[in-house]
Amino acid sequence: MFSAAADERLSRRGPLAARLRPRTLDEVVGQQHLVAPGAPLRVLVEQDRLTSAILWGPPGTGKTTLALVVAATTAKAFVPLSAVSAGVADVRQAVEDARRRLGEHGQGTILFVDEVHRFNRAQQDVLLPAVEDGLVVLIGATTENPFFAVNAPLLSRSTLWRLEPLSDDDIGRVVDRALSAEGAGADAAARRLLVAVADGDARAALGTLEVALALAEGGTITEAHVERARAGRLVHQGDDAHYDQVSALIKSVRGSDPDAGLYWLARMLAGGEDARFIARRLVILASEDVGMADPMALVVADAAARAVEFVGLPEAQLNLAQAVVYLASAPKSNRVTVALGRAKEDVERGRRAEVPVHLRDAHYQGAKMLGHGKGYRYPHDDPRGWVEQSYRPPDAEGHVYYEPGDHGAEPRIAERFDAFRRQIEQEPAHDRDRGTGGGGRRGASDPPGGARA
Repeated sequence: MFSAAADERLSRRGPLAARLRPRTLDEVVGQQHLVAPGAPLRVLVEQDRLTSAILWGPPGTGKTTLALVVAATTAKAFVPLSAVSAGVADVRQAVEDARRRLGEHGQGTILFVDEVHRFNRAQQDVLLPAVEDGLVVLIGATTENPFFAVNAPLLSRSTLWRLEPLSDDDIGRVVDRALSAEGAGADAAARRLLVAVADGDARAALGTLEVALALAEGGTITEAHVERARAGRLVHQGDDAHYDQVSALIKSVRGSDPDAGLYWLARMLAGGEDARFIARRLVILASEDVGMADPMALVVADAAARAVEFVGLPEAQLNLAQAVVYLASAPKSNRVTVALGRAKEDVERGRRAEVPVHLRDAHYQGAKMLGHGKGYRYPHDDPRGWVEQSYRPPDAEGHVYYEPGDHGAEPRIAERFDAFRRQIEQEPAHDRDRGTGGGGRRGASDPPGGARA
């Protein structure tokens, strides 16, 4: 009785994000690749046939919401655990309860583990037998890359569902739904700012809106209310400042001006911009605008992004500043961007021929009977470390996508390509004709286990 009363009061007084949490798949905003009619996750949930799964995505994208929708629709018992507070004993108890429930009542169990990446190896190992034999259906939610955070055996027995940050349109729908539920209004500038500062996180948008509602005291929410709701951490000048400032940051770094880059970084951090958003843009820039002119640029940008997650603000602003200075100081090249565009054009024009036989996987049983791998030349068998060989379908052969530029490390890459071409020209014609032939000897350099695919 007391539990029911508490739930009823929470439904009226709980955080706005909790009160507006979707109860059905139709109410879920975003993630249409998973929950739209006919989408794979929706089909499994509606048929109550969901198998063990890992829900991976940034905060505020609906991982817990999807798990609770499953809880509302499944005939199985739904048991939530938090990896932050649960220990090995809690996991063992949940497994034993599932075994008893199945034996006594014939009812299966869905075990939802929030922040599953926080489970240590011992806790994950306790789960493994129960997941493997189907005693429990595991639903794990994580913001971390599960390929690093979840044991490989457990991951291999689960379906990985990737959740994406919500689009601005999605966040706008969430804000509108919340305003309607609260019987409140917001002017256009305030609404746009709420969407801009959320950075794809519905929970963040609703948290800011909830404070702004209190500040508005029943009146219309204005941009000033949203700024105050963010504790004065908004210095956006105009409706489009969120995008204008990140554009200025990117263009300053692309233009090799570290001081300008640091200025816009400081502006964005002072305005309460999500450090993860800034880090993601720098990682993109490292490949888009620096590329192979300095391959370390991507390593530095990625390290800064990881530091944001591992260290957090305010300290992680130093990591972001280092990345900005490094990227701005690095030689610039967009040749990787251009190369990918050329390759995509070939694919879009219909050049989707089958993989040539000599490049196909020859490891599984029966592959060699199909001719897979026949004629493949293993580069490590050649003292030069490479062989003249076709690696594309005939329709795409000869099309040049990547052309090294004149900056940074790319001239050295061009020199290596030129050296390859000169050696090809000097190679006897009968050897060049073996472009997809030969097969080479089985040498000492072959990797163990026949790994020469």
